[in-house]
Amino acid sequence: MNTDNWRWQMQNAIVKLDDLLQHANLNEYQKNWLKDNFSYQDLPFYITPYFVSLIKPINDCPIFKQVVSSDLENKQENFLLKDPLGEEVRQKVPYLVHRYQDRVLFLATDRCASYCRFCTRKRWVGQGPTPHKEDAQEAFLYIKEHTEINEIIFSGGDPLVLSNERLDYLLQNAFSIPHINFVRIHSRILSFLPMRIDDGLLKIFSKYKPLYLVTHFNHYDEITDHTMQSIDKLLQAGVVLLNQSVLLQGINDSAETLKKLFTKLTKHRIKPYYLHQCDLINGSAHFRVPLKKSLEIYSQLRGNISGICIPQFMIETPHGGGKIAINPNFITKEDDNFIYLKGYDDKLEAYPKI
Repeated sequence: MNTDNWRWQMQNAIVKLDDLLQHANLNEYQKNWLKDNFSYQDLPFYITPYFVSLIKPINDCPIFKQVVSSDLENKQENFLLKDPLGEEVRQKVPYLVHRYQDRVLFLATDRCASYCRFCTRKRWVGQGPTPHKEDAQEAFLYIKEHTEINEIIFSGGDPLVLSNERLDYLLQNAFSIPHINFVRIHSRILSFLPMRIDDGLLKIFSKYKPLYLVTHFNHYDEITDHTMQSIDKLLQAGVVLLNQSVLLQGINDSAETLKKLFTKLTKHRIKPYYLHQCDLINGSAHFRVPLKKSLEIYSQLRGNISGICIPQFMIETPHGGGKIAINPNFITKEDDNFIYLKGYDDKLEAYPKI
């Protein structure tokens, strides 16, 4: 049994309640809660043994809550949507979403190393079909014909569950297009499966620059010694690391938790990039933090954490309206000559309008 082998991890993923009860370190409350509430419909239940090992026997374990499915996902709300980002109508060719003029989203696979219960693509993720080479060629042809595109974002699913050979094929094609300046990979592999960062993958990554890997950590407990070893290897291979997090009720909805997360990421040379308001996806009502509270939490980070640790707070507007950066309104009033700004310590300062 080689638990440090990423393929072993995926082949031995937890996919049944009985397996979770047997292998996870749970307290009696968690066990009873599972027996009463475990349920899933739209999105597969699948967790790597590694990520299961991070679950703590505490009632509000943030690892447990992110990946363990429950009947709360079956609750429907009028404002929640099957495709909240409007991606389906913006697929110009299969698996390629062209929403912003200068970049495209390439859905490289429908598979993940584990499935987040708040996934914004649960209509498709884990249920296929995954793209074939013919689909990729059609997507790359579209990109070549649209010279206004200068960035490719590989997402899914999680591109890093693909084989090294498949990833090399995708990156080689992407970097061979003259008008492509940036390539991004969006992945949660460092949370779910850090042993995926093997020598073969690092050799491939070292060939392509500039290559950005946007990680996805929501809680500081996800950043382990194993994770940090993989981070160091990626940085040595020349990969630029950014992070996006989702603000989630009962998981990271406090300024103190986010401060610890963003500080830990920055210390290990991952720049906090985006903090997302949870998307308006079906089955996510129990994860969503009310927007007013989200802004209060975000504003509490100012002055209490280094500016290099603070990501942008982003809202994805429904029906494909795109990302909008949101900030608390620190202008409290104004007169003919001044606006009055509230500082991080709540003191008001006059600032001239000129």
